Amino acid sequence: MIIYNVTVNVDDSIRDRWLQWMLDEHLQAVMDTGLFKGYRFTRVMVEEESGTTYSVQYQAEDLESFKLYEQLYAQKLRQEGIAKFGSKMVAFRTLLEVIDEK
Repeated sequence: MIIYNVTVNVDDSIRDRWLQWMLDEHLQAVMDTGLFKGYRFTRVMVEEESGTTYSVQYQAEDLESFKLYEQLYAQKLRQEGIAKFGSKMVAFRTLLEVIDEK
């Protein structure tokens, strides 16, 4: 399994609106691509100088599914967030391969 992790720091001035957008629109849009089996949406429990940090971990069956997501959907979905929130949110992405889990 592959985990596509997106970590986002969100400015406090848009936090509530961003959270609502994530829960009502964005997470479902990513899942509607059919390329992920599920996700976990979390708040990172650290003291921040500014903003709040969140992490979404999408589970893909394999690397090919993730690559297809990147090719067909990622740019459009990222642009939607940028159009709504601009520089008030900063994201970075990592790709993880699950070696073992219980």
